[in-house]
Amino acid sequence: MNIEWTSDLATGVAEIDNQHKEIFSRFDRLFTACSEGKGKEEVLLLLNFLADYVKEHFAAEERLQLRNAYPDYPNHKAEHARFMADVAKLQAEFKAEGATLSLVIMTNKTLTSWLTQHIKKRDTEVAAYIRQEGGR
Repeated sequence: MNIEWTSDLATGVAEIDNQHKEIFSRFDRLFTACSEGKGKEEVLLLLNFLADYVKEHFAAEERLQLRNAYPDYPNHKAEHARFMADVAKLQAEFKAEGATLSLVIMTNKTLTSWLTQHIKKRDTEVAAYIRQEGGR
C-alpha cells in the first residue's frame, strides 16, 4: 500500500510538515524495496531511522501542542509513546531473528497504520485546533 504526502496533511508548521514528509519518504523507500523483493535490506534502515528521528519529531510536535494549550495533549503524547514502543519491539525482533519476511510485513503494517491513523487524522486535528486558536 503506497501512501503519499498530500497538501491536506499540512499542519502549517514548516518544521512538522517537513518531518512528516521525511517519514512518508522513508516509508516509500520500504514500499519500493518490498515491491522489488528487497524489503529485508531496507527494513533495518527504516527501523533505525524511526528510532532516532521520531524522538526529535515527537518532541517538536509536543512542544507545539503545549505552547498552544492543545486540550488532547496527554492522549496525543501517549500515542507517540505507543508508536515508539512499537518501533522498539520491531527492532528487538530484528536483533533476535534478523530481517524475516514477518518483520518486513509487521514493519509495513505498523507504519501504514501510523501514517493513516495518526498523521492523517490526529495530527491534522491538532493543526486545525492551532489554526482555529490563532497558533502560537
